[in-house]
Amino acid sequence: MKSFCKSDFFFFSIIILLYGCDNNETDVPFGHILTKPPFAEITDSIKNDPESHALYFRRAILLNTNNLPEPALADFQKAWSLKKEEQYALGIGTLLLEKKPDSAIIFLNNALKEIPNSTMLQLNLARSYTAQNKNEEALALCNTILQSYPEQVDILKMKADLLGKKGSNTESIAIFEKAYALAPFDIELNYLLALKYAETKNSKVLALTDSLIKADSLGIHAEPYYYRGIYYATINDKEKAISSFDFAIAHDYNFKEAHIEKGAIYYERKQYEEALKIFNLLLTVSPKYADTYYWIAKCQEAIGKKEDAKLNYQRAYSLDNALTEAKEAADKLK
Repeated sequence: MKSFCKSDFFFFSIIILLYGCDNNETDVPFGHILTKPPFAEITDSIKNDPESHALYFRRAILLNTNNLPEPALADFQKAWSLKKEEQYALGIGTLLLEKKPDSAIIFLNNALKEIPNSTMLQLNLARSYTAQNKNEEALALCNTILQSYPEQVDILKMKADLLGKKGSNTESIAIFEKAYALAPFDIELNYLLALKYAETKNSKVLALTDSLIKADSLGIHAEPYYYRGIYYATINDKEKAISSFDFAIAHDYNFKEAHIEKGAIYYERKQYEEALKIFNLLLTVSPKYADTYYWIAKCQEAIGKKEDAKLNYQRAYSLDNALTEAKEAADKLK
């Protein structure tokens, strides 16, 4: 995720500075960017026509395409201030969602007062609610959208995911299956449904992953084998799970999750040295993957290497502060 601004006041300040009375681009933040190619031509046009919302939008798109979200956001905001068009609001909402979903929620609610029937803005708002773990608000918004557009696949996927988070797995699967019937060639949807089947011990995952494997004429996709592995692990058929994870790794050696799941099976079997071999191998694939250090630490703790375990728990947490169980485990070790 990209990080840009620190507060709404900062956003507001940027806009005032960028688009002040004389609009002198070289004396304001981003002026050194806006006056150079490929932005200079549009900047010159803006100087000649400072009230052209379309020009600010064009420059915002170009800035964002060149991975410059901060000035892009300012231009989207300026375009929106000049004319309330859906595409301008979507630009703002999408960029805010990246790092400031709380600000995205505020903006999108206000934007929907201007364009109340915008499905895309509602979808963006639902995603912002989800990013803030406001799942009930997101689910209510999904239901509102589906009343008007019952076959909106992106909304169905979001609703199914939200229901899964609530533990309503039967309803979640039913919604995923409805979306799948509407868009069977949506690969992301196939994967979401396969994972949901696997996690709920639903054997339908086998037919679904078979179809995905057959459709993969080049044999480059590891995901179907991974989901089969999750299914077999969930129903406690560990040998088939390991075999499936091996197939996933053979198709994509960098598939970190497959290494982790395979190693976790050996850990559960108390085969700690074998598990450590798998996790240490994964370090060569991705030396900054927090989960690897966490599982190495679990193995080290199990075999009595508490000092090493504590150090690796701390490494895991330093790489991913969301991995609170690593910090808790480190704190328990004396």
